[in-house]
This record gives sequence, structure tokens and C-alpha cells, in this order.
Amino acid sequence: MPIYRFMETPCKWTLGLWKDVIPDHSSRMFRRCWRKLWHPGRPYTGSVPSSPDSEFRNSEMSTQSERPLHTPVMVKEVLQFLDIKPGQVVLDLTFGAGGHSKAILQSVPGVTVVAADRDPTAFQMAQHLAEEYPGQVKPVLGRFSELNNLLPVLGLGPGNVDAALLDAGCSSMQMDSAERGFSLSKDGPLDMRMDGNRYPDMPCAADVVNALDQQALASVLAVYGEERHTRKIAAAIAQARSVYPIGRTLQLASIVAGAFPASALYARRDRLQRPSHVATKTFQALRIFVNNELNELHAGLNVAQTLLRPKGRLCVLTFHSLEDRLTKRFLRGEDLAAPPRRSIRQRAKAQHGLEKEEHEEEEEENEEGERGRESAHWVSLKKVIKPTEEEVQENPRARSAKLRTAVRR
Repeated sequence: MPIYRFMETPCKWTLGLWKDVIPDHSSRMFRRCWRKLWHPGRPYTGSVPSSPDSEFRNSEMSTQSERPLHTPVMVKEVLQFLDIKPGQVVLDLTFGAGGHSKAILQSVPGVTVVAADRDPTAFQMAQHLAEEYPGQVKPVLGRFSELNNLLPVLGLGPGNVDAALLDAGCSSMQMDSAERGFSLSKDGPLDMRMDGNRYPDMPCAADVVNALDQQALASVLAVYGEERHTRKIAAAIAQARSVYPIGRTLQLASIVAGAFPASALYARRDRLQRPSHVATKTFQALRIFVNNELNELHAGLNVAQTLLRPKGRLCVLTFHSLEDRLTKRFLRGEDLAAPPRRSIRQRAKAQHGLEKEEHEEEEEENEEGERGRESAHWVSLKKVIKPTEEEVQENPRARSAKLRTAVRR
């Protein structure tokens, strides 16, 4: 059987990937696991322990139907830095629910928006928006890595785009849909595929947790989730799946929680100092791994670099440190196949396990020199931008967002 190269990557350092992370499994075996282990209609009868912030989460869920599918982040800042003029062409690489694209169409007359997304649901929403703005919206269904073949059909080539926006990560409408399997707080099939059912043979999160050996699973959690307790979590998953296949989101969350004492379940805090479930990083790692998100982000940045005209503007929104570091290094023109540069103090702390969570210290030390930094292809407009406190209070999911802006040379 041929080796299933689940995550082909040009580098293992900046993208945080291993070329053969599952060397002992073929695509045929994964399809067999998918048929055997997938239980989309079987609810999980277990439970995830309630949290100190459960009241907040319950109130959030009760008003969910009144909220939009997705609240775009830093809309004013994006519009300001893209500086779109009437009649220009804008490439929205991650259309999602269309929040940023709608704001662009409403604020700039005669603009053309190319609305791309890998999610079929988002593509349908882009088609509806195209009906509202005839001739101004061009929907495209595809991953970043597929756009080089899809966009020329629309007449887009090098230098034909005036502004580009990339909003990385998972959208709220994906997180809030239980059947998509992204959320650890909603019971649903352990899917996590952003492409939906476009690729039936593509492994889902349930395939990963049931088929990867314990060492490979720990590696996935360490690289994509920056999780410190990878061996403990991987061992708990391996033990649980030996009894019964893991196929539901709450089932996995409960298994991860069972690897820790009750006092540690919500000991972690998010950026708003709210309790964060101990399985949060595990879900992040699986989602990134299943969707090949970091390689796709790299491909999307390359698409923007190819299509933007000289002095064309790029805005990139990221939501965790892996995305942000990759984007920063790309805009700086660094060799992504080489290890990230670190100071002697950072290397010493990393060796002793004292490095700060999500490499915050590295970001703080390097951010001061970000503004005006030039590479062969980009000039950064400003150092990293974060949402205001008011926006974070109105939209808590914006708390970890970072906006990087650059001009094409």
C-alpha cells in the first residue's frame, strides 16, 4: 500500500508539521476506519463536567439564535488599511458568512469582490450575496491550494487584484454547528472537516483519534495544539478507544478531561481570564491537522502575493500563535524551511520548559521592530493590531485575533 501523505509540507519548522506523521497507515485503511467508526446518529450518553463559567455559556447558547452566524472581527481596521477605491478588485480568501465582504460592498461603490471559501455552506452564502449585488460578487469554492487553478477562470492573474483579505481559522458558524464537530461544548459527530462532504475519502477527526498510534497522536497534540500534557492525553485516548471507538465530540472531551484531576479541568484561562476547558487545545490540534490549515494558510499567502498588484494591500487576521508566526515570517521574507530565529534567553528557557504560553515573550520582544519592516515582496504597514476592549466585550471570540497589514512591493 502506498503511504498516505496526510500533511505534505515544504518545512517542518515554521509550519509545525511532520512530513510522515502517520507513516504506518494508508488511505485505504483510513477509509475503512471511517466506515467502521463513524456514528453520526448515535448521541453520546456521557457528560463533560460543568465549569465555573457554565452560566455564561448557557446564556450565550440561549441567545445564539438571535445572533448573526458570524461576527466579523476588526471590520473598521480592515477597511481602513485595505483603503479600497471605487471600481477596484478585492480578493476575500475566506468569505465565511460574508461579514467583511458585505462591509466592503456597502462602503465602496462599484467594487468587485471575489469571494472564495473551502466550505460549501459559505459558498452558498456567497452565491446569495452575488444575487444581492449583481456583477459585483464572484463566488469561488475551493481551498487556498486550489485557487491557482480556479481564479484564472475568472480572469484573475498576476497583478489583477488591488486588495486581499485572509481571515484564518474557524468561523463562528462552523463552531456553532454541532453536526460539524468543531465544538467541545456541543454533542455531535467528531468530524471537523471544513470542506464538509466535498472529499468523502478525507479523514475526519474521528479517524485520526482512532487510527493514529499513541506516539503520533501525542506529536499532533504537541505541534498543532502546543499542548504540554500530550503523553497523558494520548494515553487516555488510546485506552478509551481500545474499549469503544471515539466518534462524538463530548465523548472525546470527556476522555481528555478524565486524564486530569477535577481541580485541573478549568484551571486554564483564556485571554479574558475566563476558565478554559482542558480539552480546548486538543480540539484545536485535531482541527488544524485534519484540515491541513497551516499548509493551506501558506498557500493562501502565496496566492495573495502572486495576484496583488504593486502597492496592493493585504490584511491577514489570525487567531492563534501558529497562524500568526507563520504570517509574520512570510511577510518578513524569512526562509520558512529554516528554524525560527530565537534569542539565547528564549532558547535557554525553551530547553528548561520555562517558555511562556503561546510564545508570548517571543512576540513581545520581536513586535517592536515590526512596523516598516521590508522584504523582497512586502512592506509592513504597522506592527500587529489587536481588537479594542469594547469589541472584545461585544464579541468575546475576537479576544485572540491579530491583524497584520502589508503592501505589495
